[in-house]
Amino acid sequence: MKNYDSAVSLCKRMELEGIRHRVATLNILINCFCRLGVLSFGFSTLGKMFKLGIEPDVITFNTLINGLCVQGKFAESVTVFNEMVRDGYQPDLITYGTLVNGLCKIGKTTEAIRLLKKMEQGGFQPNAIVYNTVIGSLCKDRFITEAFNLFFEMNDKGILPDVFTYNSLIQAMCDSQKWEEVKILLSEMVGRGIKLDVCTFCILVDAFSKEGMVSDTQKLIEEMIKQGIEPNIFIYNALIDGYCLRGEMDKARKVFDLIINKGYVPDVFSYSIMINGYCKARMVDEAVKLFHKMSDRGLTPNTVTYNTLIMGMCQVGRLCAALELFEDMVACGQVPDLMTYSIMLDGLCKHGHIHKASELFQGMQKNGFQLNIVHYTVLIDGMIRAGHVTGAKELFSRLATKGLRPNVYTYNIMIKGLCKAGAPNEAYELFRTMEKDDCLPNDCSYNTMIRGFLQNKDTSRARQLIDQMVGNGFSADISTSAMVVDLLLSDGTDLLRSGKVDTSEKITGADVK
Repeated sequence: MKNYDSAVSLCKRMELEGIRHRVATLNILINCFCRLGVLSFGFSTLGKMFKLGIEPDVITFNTLINGLCVQGKFAESVTVFNEMVRDGYQPDLITYGTLVNGLCKIGKTTEAIRLLKKMEQGGFQPNAIVYNTVIGSLCKDRFITEAFNLFFEMNDKGILPDVFTYNSLIQAMCDSQKWEEVKILLSEMVGRGIKLDVCTFCILVDAFSKEGMVSDTQKLIEEMIKQGIEPNIFIYNALIDGYCLRGEMDKARKVFDLIINKGYVPDVFSYSIMINGYCKARMVDEAVKLFHKMSDRGLTPNTVTYNTLIMGMCQVGRLCAALELFEDMVACGQVPDLMTYSIMLDGLCKHGHIHKASELFQGMQKNGFQLNIVHYTVLIDGMIRAGHVTGAKELFSRLATKGLRPNVYTYNIMIKGLCKAGAPNEAYELFRTMEKDDCLPNDCSYNTMIRGFLQNKDTSRARQLIDQMVGNGFSADISTSAMVVDLLLSDGTDLLRSGKVDTSEKITGADVK
């Protein structure tokens, strides 16, 4: 047990008894202050060393630099390093290693590489730990080429990579879905006699499961057990997630029950994965049962768990249950996040509860959430669906004052709503505004506007817009094509008599039979 307070008290007692401090003793004292999180006392001790005529050594500075890095004060640690070098103190491998690690933690990998080169210029050969730190940071930042260049440089200098080196590179290749490269790296590991550790297996199991490659995941787990490595809860969670992604809920449940039988305690993440799987499979009753089991086992559902189940309820139209969960979430002390509100807003709008949706929207604003164009589009769509076109127009007109620009989906919803409300001219004005607003109409925009004209018997403008649509490389969808054919058959209109547009591939991009 490390009793730093006791060590500090002992140092003070030494002073009281007139025992002269040495550099080693004061270094220990500085380390104690750093470990206790009182760096200011550590620097005071450094000042005391100078006053007493005791020359600090590299260990003194290393301790202070490490203390600063532990507290996340990386800029200050670099300053101490620079002052140390300026005053003639020679850094060692630990100094460089500590700083490289600190720079990588704050994402300053370029500066870390620069320090690596400076280290070599100073006559110090970086070891595998230093290289691993930089390679790991480069991989996290997705600078894969630079990471491999450093890996090759490491090999060229005779510094043998270890399991940590390979784990970083394998993780990067899995994230990039470069499975052949993963195989090559694994083959290299085996060839060099480097054993896969639990971290390697976790990386592979997680990656394979996310890709739905559950048979490969099963083989990996079998290999782990053969090598005497007991799969942990993370491994089993990844396997469960893989089955859930494939919709194989029976198999997912078998693994879930298996881990309980093996003596593992499923965590909140385990339950959340299963609940998400059941909700996606529209088996919400099973999801609810598991949700209640969490509480029975003393686990508190987190925001992700609530969001998942609320979304599941909304998807199957059980809005009352979703609202109850939302209220229960608040009562249990879980703070709904932007995702929670977004799910509820979408569910209420899609199922016609526009009054509740508007109240929720106002609540989101009052709670200080930064609402984006997606939230406004969802509510506008809900209003249109509920026939509140005037309210949708008012909300749309307020977008500019909120610093938001409508996207193509927002425009399409408004155009459709106006056409449905019998206002094709107003819809067309909005359609023409799109280009001025740097929002080019897509195939849906054209089809919606054309149908609006056809519904209002404005075949002339429909024809012009069809020509424009085809000229811009878009095609009529089935609904638009059907309307054109119906009008031809019922009214004998000369809509297509010019030969510029017909109901075959000129409109649809495919033969209509």
